Amino acid sequence: MRRPMVAGNWKMHGTRASVAELINGLSHLVLPSGVDVAVFPPCLHINQVIDGLQGQSISVGAQNSAVESLQGALTGEIAPSQLVDAGCSLVLVGHSERRQIMGERDEMLIRKFAAAQACGLIPVLCVGETLEQREAGKTLEVVGRQLGSIIEELGVGAFAKAIIAYEPVWAIGTGLTASPQQAQDVHAAIRAQLAAENSEVAQGVRLLYGGSVKAANAVELFGMPDIDGGLIGGASLNADEFGAICRAAGN
Repeated sequence: MRRPMVAGNWKMHGTRASVAELINGLSHLVLPSGVDVAVFPPCLHINQVIDGLQGQSISVGAQNSAVESLQGALTGEIAPSQLVDAGCSLVLVGHSERRQIMGERDEMLIRKFAAAQACGLIPVLCVGETLEQREAGKTLEVVGRQLGSIIEELGVGAFAKAIIAYEPVWAIGTGLTASPQQAQDVHAAIRAQLAAENSEVAQGVRLLYGGSVKAANAVELFGMPDIDGGLIGGASLNADEFGAICRAAGN
């Protein structure tokens, strides 16, 4: 039985004061015991969040990490080993904003995924299509290629210690949400692609949905058989709303 997970991606939001307020709100949440909960603050605030959430059952991850696993001469980057040293357990890889805006290609993301795993971090691989690609009927082709690039280079076994987040680009921060059935169809295709290589890995990997998830639509989304929780954007900046989504996953 896959354990549900709800993860909050804070993106490029937060000051020391606002992060302290959010930590306070999170610390007072009554979270369901059967759900793994994680937050991904901006790198600048990771130490503040880890210190502030001590004693809470909330993991902390990073939004990005370098292509090299160990420290070295790579100005402006943060090594996965440094994130582990800071207390992180997870890292996002291939979020659509980094693919679309920062121009990160599959070749780079394979290196980031491998470097993270080499240090014991759990990579959360983000996959998803643009509105243009969906309207052209290419959703499964695009998602399959993004997933397949990792499988081809690192083997399907790499997903025994990874998480996959399906985030349709057209639903991120737009208020648009894939219908539960649309999301389920893509999640089922992802699991089938993994199962074609290794059924045990496919059944064990957690698949999260991301794209304007809110408390109001979380129960229906999380009720789908292949959706194991959510990667939450804007709603994760509100502790009460985030708590409600976590409780939805617990149902």
